[in-house]
Amino acid sequence: MWLLSAGPRDVGTLAADLGQPVAAVSQHLAKLKLGGLVRARRQGRHQIYAVDDAVVGEVVRMVVGRFQDRGGSTARRAGSA
Repeated sequence: MWLLSAGPRDVGTLAADLGQPVAAVSQHLAKLKLGGLVRARRQGRHQIYAVDDAVVGEVVRMVVGRFQDRGGSTARRAGSA
């Protein structure tokens, strides 16, 4: 969610950014979509995912920012997007 709160991304880009297999990221995105947190659109052969509600994206950025302010590492937390 943190990565998507910065803007839309395709599954491959998210997987590379997270250092996770595409299949695992795709499954997580499917669950987030089912829960109404993200939406998807097709662009050629790619599914592009985005946060479905701007307020949710803002909350995610605020929470991550709070951890950054305390000296936490967002890179470590990004894997649990």
